[in-house]
Amino acid sequence: MNIPLLSIVTFLPAAGALLFIFINRKQENLIRYTALFISIINFILSLFLYFNFNGQTAEPQFVEKARWIGYGIHYHIGIDGISLFLVLLTTFLMPIVILSSWNSVKDKVKEYHIFMLLLGTGIIGVFVSLNLFLFYVFWEAMLIPMYFLIGIWGGKRKIYATLKFVIFTMFGSLLMLVAIFVLYSIFYKTAGTYSLNIFDYYQLVLNPNIQIWLFLAFGLAFAIKVPMFPFHTWLPDAHVEAPTAGSVILAGVLLKMGAYGFLRFALPLFPDAAKKFIPYLAVLSLIGIIYGALMALIQKDMKSLVAYSSVSHMGLIMLAVFALNMESLEGAVYQMLNHGLSTGALFLCVGILYERAHTRLIKDYGGVSRQMPVFAALFLICMLSSVGLPGLNGFVGEILCLFGIFQSSKLLAILGVSTIILAAAYLLWMYQRVMQGPLENKKILNFKDLSLREIGFLVPIVLLMFFMGIFPKPFLRKMDASIEHLLKQVHRAETYVVDKEAYIKPSLKISEIDINQNTKENRTETEDNE
Repeated sequence: MNIPLLSIVTFLPAAGALLFIFINRKQENLIRYTALFISIINFILSLFLYFNFNGQTAEPQFVEKARWIGYGIHYHIGIDGISLFLVLLTTFLMPIVILSSWNSVKDKVKEYHIFMLLLGTGIIGVFVSLNLFLFYVFWEAMLIPMYFLIGIWGGKRKIYATLKFVIFTMFGSLLMLVAIFVLYSIFYKTAGTYSLNIFDYYQLVLNPNIQIWLFLAFGLAFAIKVPMFPFHTWLPDAHVEAPTAGSVILAGVLLKMGAYGFLRFALPLFPDAAKKFIPYLAVLSLIGIIYGALMALIQKDMKSLVAYSSVSHMGLIMLAVFALNMESLEGAVYQMLNHGLSTGALFLCVGILYERAHTRLIKDYGGVSRQMPVFAALFLICMLSSVGLPGLNGFVGEILCLFGIFQSSKLLAILGVSTIILAAAYLLWMYQRVMQGPLENKKILNFKDLSLREIGFLVPIVLLMFFMGIFPKPFLRKMDASIEHLLKQVHRAETYVVDKEAYIKPSLKISEIDINQNTKENRTETEDNE
């Protein structure tokens, strides 16, 4: 249709943020309604990506490319069956978090919504980038609005949590940037042309020794973002101190950027190194599953409990990623979506209670279901989704993950089941203490059940939980081809080796003579074009 749909979906939130420059900060309701309207329109537009996406091919679709800086740095975006659903998850959650913070954010309302919309563009940009440098730009740009959202509208220890979050992620990101430049120099020396396009690099085979260092650089950045044990320590602090909307986006989408990075870059670009490190990464993922769940069991703060549950559930997702078979990877991608919905919904439920009682401590509650029966029912569904009850979305993702892990290692699969068992323990225990039992806190007698606004942002999530739990096929069939292509990239054979000193060699059937003869010509032509 010659419409740059993907660019519109990516930059519409940022354009909306710029629109706020012309709105008086005193018109707070106008700001809220404008942000909500922009985010809803963006979600509707993103649905066109799904309905027009061809799940039969692994090639990137809705591709847009334009000259930018030069030297291989171009504006190059597109989506495949993996990134499609992460974009949809982002656009789905954005109007929900804006609606959820309608009454809770009363200070600097204009700035808050500007940063929230900019964050949406940064996250979507990460998932649609097909150029390594563009990916890095969005990866770093996303940190800025998140930094301000936690640092301005966060809790008592917001400065500590913000600095910890930024330092951890920046450290890994800088190492990844160095690795990108190394990849770029290797490609240029071999092919004689400028390129930073991801799919160009998929056709290349790196020397195994070089792969190790590059995999470590990329892998560390992604492991911090997941976060994998032992790089997880920033997450509980960031979750607890962030405003409710920040916690929802952080758990719902930002953590998925790390898993997506492994799928898009670390595994297909450095397959030999990945296979060497996978046993160790699998063990770290398993430790994260058990450690996160045990830590959740002893938390006194509901938000902290849900934060540690994210560490545990993301551990299962990463364990499935490293199993490297069709079932495990489909389960990992599907579970990323499920975790974004269920954990995001749990943070919303905690936020609803906090708005009424201004405390997140479990001991301060009890018998809430008597005063808020509608809320109690929706909270129960969200909790059971996170546990993995059959009929809800979490069940499908966890079964696929465990089935794929079982094919790779029976022992890891048996131990990985602990994430379901322990999740049932800490979530059911929290629900029983907060929603059931005697009503000892007299403040709860003044609680009102959910308003129409609160029902408006919780019910869509609950409905999607049921739909994904009963009808997973519309999601899985769109990602089949892309995951199959990813597996072929990871398991591809090194059919070309130049010599022991070789850094890189195209896996395409081009003779060494052809490359040498065309190198100077390609370099001259590329420099002229740039």
